[in-house]
Amino acid sequence: MRRTPLSEFAGWSMGVHPPRKEGTMTAIFSEPRKNRLIHERIHDAYKPTRKLREPSVCPVCRAVFKGGRWQWLPTWPTHSHREICHACRRIKDNFPAGLVTMSGEFLKTHRTEILGLARNTERAERNLHPLHRIMKVEERPGAVVVSTTDIHLPKRIGQALRRAYKGRLELRYAKESCFLRVNWTSDSKPGASR
Repeated sequence: MRRTPLSEFAGWSMGVHPPRKEGTMTAIFSEPRKNRLIHERIHDAYKPTRKLREPSVCPVCRAVFKGGRWQWLPTWPTHSHREICHACRRIKDNFPAGLVTMSGEFLKTHRTEILGLARNTERAERNLHPLHRIMKVEERPGAVVVSTTDIHLPKRIGQALRRAYKGRLELRYAKESCFLRVNWTSDSKPGASR
């Protein structure tokens, strides 16, 4: 920040100043902003850009937006607005917010147990948060990849795998794109420590 005499703003050039008199005012100005664009810290194309009307019902999954959040309700008013929730939009567009990649020798011998743990974690999470869902489970050579509709469920699945079967857990979060990649690998038996 620099101090600039008001005389500079009255048309005088930088090098030439009028004679000083008693009571000359000096103003403090900051450097001009060169970039006035507002940049989003986190970009999520599926985040609502407007406040949803209440109550709103997702016609695909029947989740209800009421009280400022999506929730499961046994009944809802007949005059409810129809709004597709962003979890259903992600599933329709096949655009996950998180991926859990499970690999290792332990996965080859205990695949059904590990996938059962992932499904149970999702079921418990979905009961509280309707938008936290598994989109699909994809089998790859030597690995299983689980796609999710939000960034919280992959972390919880990875933590559940780590607690139950040990192994190595790695989380990679891309802040600017609102995406979480979780890698879990276990080459040992569940009782062995690493």
